[in-house]
Parts: sequence; structure tokens; C-alpha cells
Amino acid sequence: MKCYILHESKGRMRIHLNQYHMTMEQAEMLETYLYTINGVTKAKVSERTMNAIVLFQGSREALIDAFAGFHYEDIKDEPDIHGRQLNHEYEEKIYWHVARRIVNRLLLPPVVREAVTIIKAVPFIFAGLKTLLKGKMEVSVLDAVTISVSMAQRDFPTASSIIFLLGLSEILEEWTHRKTVDDLAKSMSLNIDKVWMRCADGQEVLVDIRDINQEDEIIVHTGNTIPLDGIVKEGDINVNQSSMTGESVAVHKKAGDYVYAGTVVEEGNCSIIVKAANGKGRYDKIVRMIEESEKMKSDVESKAVHLADSLVPYSFLGTLAVYLCTRNLNKAMAVLMVDYSCALKLSMPISVLSAMKESAEYRLSVKGGKFLEKIHEADTIVFDKTGTLTYSRPHVHSIEVFDHHDPDEMLRLAACLEEHFPHSIANAVVKEAERRNLIHEEKHSKVEYVVAHGIASSIDGQKVVIGSYHFIFEDEKCIIPQGEEERFNSLPEEYSHLHLAIGGRLAAVILIEDAIRPEAAYVIQNLRKKGIRNIVLMTGDSYRTAEAVAKMVGIEEFYAEVLPEEKAEYIRKEHAQGRKVIMLGDGINDSVALSEADCGIAVSDGAAIAREIADVTIGNDNLYDLLTLKDISDAAMQRINNNYRFIMSFNTALILLGVFGVITPALAAYLHNTSTLAISMYSMTNLLSEKERIS
Repeated sequence: MKCYILHESKGRMRIHLNQYHMTMEQAEMLETYLYTINGVTKAKVSERTMNAIVLFQGSREALIDAFAGFHYEDIKDEPDIHGRQLNHEYEEKIYWHVARRIVNRLLLPPVVREAVTIIKAVPFIFAGLKTLLKGKMEVSVLDAVTISVSMAQRDFPTASSIIFLLGLSEILEEWTHRKTVDDLAKSMSLNIDKVWMRCADGQEVLVDIRDINQEDEIIVHTGNTIPLDGIVKEGDINVNQSSMTGESVAVHKKAGDYVYAGTVVEEGNCSIIVKAANGKGRYDKIVRMIEESEKMKSDVESKAVHLADSLVPYSFLGTLAVYLCTRNLNKAMAVLMVDYSCALKLSMPISVLSAMKESAEYRLSVKGGKFLEKIHEADTIVFDKTGTLTYSRPHVHSIEVFDHHDPDEMLRLAACLEEHFPHSIANAVVKEAERRNLIHEEKHSKVEYVVAHGIASSIDGQKVVIGSYHFIFEDEKCIIPQGEEERFNSLPEEYSHLHLAIGGRLAAVILIEDAIRPEAAYVIQNLRKKGIRNIVLMTGDSYRTAEAVAKMVGIEEFYAEVLPEEKAEYIRKEHAQGRKVIMLGDGINDSVALSEADCGIAVSDGAAIAREIADVTIGNDNLYDLLTLKDISDAAMQRINNNYRFIMSFNTALILLGVFGVITPALAAYLHNTSTLAISMYSMTNLLSEKERIS
């Protein structure tokens, strides 16, 4: 690709692409490609200016080489241009809305302008009458009366200005809402590449999801996302369908029942006959769910909307009171022309939706505005250890075998079992087997996952179990081979231990090295500075491991060897003391606590059910996103409060100026509507500083 640098500063580069024309498809291809470059943190490509803005860390030469080596023909996947089409649609709407206004004011004769104003006023008047007939006194009534009174006084310029500003505000609000919903729907869409398929000979094979056709049989295990729509052939399962229906309670499904892509199996295993290949309709289902969900509204937003409606009657009473006291219709009209409702009802939702949209730009999927508010209010955060404070991709340090077993064979067997239930430790085992080229066949029988404990199956007539110490030795009553107790007891505690037993006897202990994230201590220190007073570590790992991790990251309160229900019970106790709690986790065993917390946060590499239940999903592989999320939530709530204070003070000043005759009703209306539009546009701007975003 031919291009040249327009502007460059530390960590930021603006590049112009030397081509005659750029399509939306090409812009999306290049933007997607830029995110695959190591060190690129943000990228934005404009098809209109043919400029690319890139924020990056590391070598500028590598970035320049990546641009030079890019070819559109190398991109095989079809680009998703829905968001760009949406932007174009609303940019054109605003352009024509403003253009019609200019033509109306400059070219049409007064009589025609008045006729156009009357025609445009009809929908607003009917909306007000419709609201009145329902017995309500809301903003639409105030708009209708204001426009009607202006026209009755033959003040058509004021009526026309009000209609123009209301129309422009409506376009901006709709654009922000639809763009946010689109961003959220994309972030919540399925990211499944592989799926288990049952072949004609009964063997399970991991295949690319694009190779699955209708009537193929796929296998879904506990904790996994159902990748495609279909009918259950075998098995009894409990399915979390909250992403489709909003139901909080898992739904029981048996043979013959229909299941949907994107829902998660909470309990049980099943085989499914595929009825809709490639997850068709998933995006549209998510969009409908978001638009209908009350999660979109934060408490402060709901209060603003209710306050806006409740203030409408007082605007009419104020108008009447001023007229009775002054007998001056113009002064009374000044009260009617200015209201608090319009600005409150418009700026508050836009502020929340814009904050959610900005979160999505940082790959933070926030499922509702109220969760930003909960993060702002939170004073307690509970961390899981594995995959959160430590890397979500731990690796196998070594394999200690017992009872004369072969290390490679034990790793092969462990990978065979663990690959059915994706979790950070399970992934580590599978990847180590792949690294050693240990190819295995599915020789075991049905695999059963025991939440927070381990996996059970059988092979060659012997029961095989893999999991925690508690599961292997206390639940399953397995034994350590005679004479090997001392070696078992001397295994290093700094590693996580994954125990494998065959036929009731310990066969191997896989030592998992789970390095602590280098940013963990910094993030925890700064969370305290940002108002999170109580930081807690809760893990199912051993006491010594938990103590070591807590000390290294600066956490004073920690709990080891805890079960899922114990995490949830801790959060309930915090609630009883009036605390607001954030829970951060990534595994199936964290799902109960994630659901119990005021705001549950899951990491993107974690179990599907954790992402499904969580209110926020972190897309990047670092904890710095927690600070970004906290900054966005705090800034969003501060903006809402600032907007509220400005709206109340500015509009009160306009009313007083109008009542005392300093400004005319027309000027009061113009200033009111202009300020409403200005504060709404301000509410659409990014919350974080220029250095932290792409302008």
C-alpha cells in the first residue's frame, strides 16, 4: 500500500492513503488489519478523507512496514460495514435537515415559510394531544403548546426555530442510541471458531464452525455456549437464555426442544441437530434484546426522565402565575418558552449511551448504563485469582507422575479430558499437549464436569478423575501410591496443582505456572486511589498460593480454597453492610458470584457462561481496563451531575430574564433550545482525555 505520514507524535500517527477512492469495505478491512499489528492500541480509518489514525506502543518502523505490506486482496473475510453505513445514514439526515432549514430561511417567501412551519407543526401538536388524551402531562404537551402559542401570536420564526431544534435533537439522540446498540451487539456477538461435531462412527471431532451444515450433530458441554440454533437430540440440560429472553432462571431443555445460538449450558451435556448454520439471526436477536431491555437505563437516567415529566405541570403553573401577577402575556410566555424537561430528557440518555459507546471503543462491553453507575458507586471489589490477577493463559511447568506412569501419556489423557471444558488452566494443559505433538483419540466415555472441583470420565473400564485436591482425595477418595507420599508432600506450593487419578490411584500432578500480571499491583493501588476501599482476593487455590499472590499484588484480605457459593455468600454479606460490590472472574465457578454482585465483570478469554452472566466484559488481556472502566464511569456520572446543574441554573436564569422583561420570549426560546442542543452535543463527546483516545 502506498501512503505517507501527515502528522506524527509520540505513540500517535496520522497517515494518508495514496489512492483515488476508498470504499467502506476497504476502510473496514484496513482498520481490522491494523488491530492485528503488535503494539497498536487503537486505530481509526476514514473512507472519506482516506486517513488512518493509529495509537501505538513500540516501534514506529514496524508500523510503517505493516502499512507498506498491506494489500486488500490479502483479507479473505467479508468486512462488517454496518457501523459505517449507520454513520453515513445519520450524517446525511443531519445534512439535509440543516440544508432544508437554510433554503427555507434564505430562499422561500414569508407566506410559504409560514405554511411550511404550520405543516411541520402538525406532528408535534398531534403528539401533544395524544399524550393529553392518555391523561399524561409530559414534554410533548409542552412542545405542542409552545409551538401552538407562538403560531397563534404569528411568531412563526420562533415556532420554526423550535421545530428545527427539536428535529435536530431527535436525529442526534436516535443516532447515538442506534450506534451504541450496534457497538454493544457486535461486542456481545458470538466469537466461536471451533465446535465439537459427532461423526457417523460416533466419534467427537473438533471442527471449524464454518464447516458445520444443517442437520449435522454437534456436542455442547457444561459451561459452553451453544454455537448454532438447533434441536436437542440427546441429553437433559439447563440453559441460561438471558441473552435472548432476559430470563434470569435457567430453562430446562430435553430431547426435542429447540435451543438458540448464544445461550449457555449451565448444567448437563447434550447433542444438538443443527437447524440454522453459522448462527444466522444472532445479531438481530441481540439488537432486539438491547433495545427492549431496561438495563439500558441507569438509575440517575430514569430519575432524570421522571423529573423531566414531573416538571411539565409546573411550567404551565408558572406561566399562569406570571400572567396573573403581571397581566403581561410576553412575560408569561417567557416561562412557557423555557422548560427544564427537554434538556434533562435529552442530555441524560445521550450521556449514558455515549459512555457505553466509548467503553466499547476500549473493548469494554457494558450491557447497560446502570452498570456504569454501579461501578461509580462501588466501594468493594472481589478478585478471582486464576485468569484475572494472574494471566488467563497459564502454562504447564512440569508433570510429576506416580505409580510408574509415563508423563506424556498422562498429559495426553489430561488434555483429552480438559479440552471439553475451556478454562485458563484447562487451556494450558491442552496447549502443552499440542506443543509436545501429543495427538490423542477420544477413547474415554461421557465426560462429566463437577463445578469448582474437576472432571470425571472413564477409559478402558477404569474411572478417571482430574481436578483439585479436594475433589480427588476428599470427594473421590483416591489414594497416593504407597511409598510416594513424601514426594507428593514435597511438591512446590508456588505452582497450582492439577491432580489426575486413574482407578482410584493418583497417577500424576500437573504443575501449572500462573504468572502474576505485572500491572496487577499498580491497578490495585490505583483502584484504592479512585475510591475502592475494600479489595479482596477469593480463590479455590491453596492457602499458601493465595497468600503469596495477595502479598505480591498488595491485597490484605484474601480467602483460599473457597467454593462458588462461598464467593456469592461473601458478596451477600457485603450487601447486608450497605456496600456496593464489583466481582471480577473468568471461570464457570465464578458465575454465581458474578450474578450476585452489583456489577459482575468477566474477562473475554474466560468461560462462556461467565461472559454471559457478567454485566461487563473486558476485551483486552490486561487489568488496566479496570482503571479505564472506572474512569469512564466516574466521568459519566460527573458529566450527568454537571449537566443537571447547568440545565437547572441556565434555564432558571432565562425564565427570570424573561419575567423581568430583559429578553423577549422568542430570544428565551432560542437560547433555551440552542443550549439544549449544545449540551446534548457535548454529552456525545468522549469522556477521557485527548491523550487517551483517537480524535
